Amino acid sequence: MATDGWTDAERAAMKERAAELRAEGGKGGAKKADALQALLDKIEEMSGTDRVVAERLHAVVTEHAPALQPKTWYGMPAYANAHGKVVVFFQPAEKFEARYATIGFQDEARLDDGDLWPVTFAVVAWTDAVQAKVVDLVRTAVG
Repeated sequence: MATDGWTDAERAAMKERAAELRAEGGKGGAKKADALQALLDKIEEMSGTDRVVAERLHAVVTEHAPALQPKTWYGMPAYANAHGKVVVFFQPAEKFEARYATIGFQDEARLDDGDLWPVTFAVVAWTDAVQAKVVDLVRTAVG
């Protein structure tokens, strides 16, 4: 299932969702729409593998953890819980001239597994296996 990122239909749907949030009115709807748009803009600025991974992560979070709210965090795509605390974030390789991008989880994520567990994962390509692992991690993080 290797992919090159969002389809045109997915891009259009995200823009429509941002418009829906703005249309809900009030500061809450506009604030959510602005946060979503800021995240989408950050992803659009990316290129290559960073952009593909960020797009696919966004799709996974949107589908499997819809309660998480998109936002930017230190200029990177992130997803926060109802209290505004970041649960999962994406760090592009390009931004830090690193060898790989990372998907990370903050302490709000429920990934606890004994006395030691991983919270940051290097990603060099989006594959079926990567998607399955990320879906599992995101579901566990909010579970």
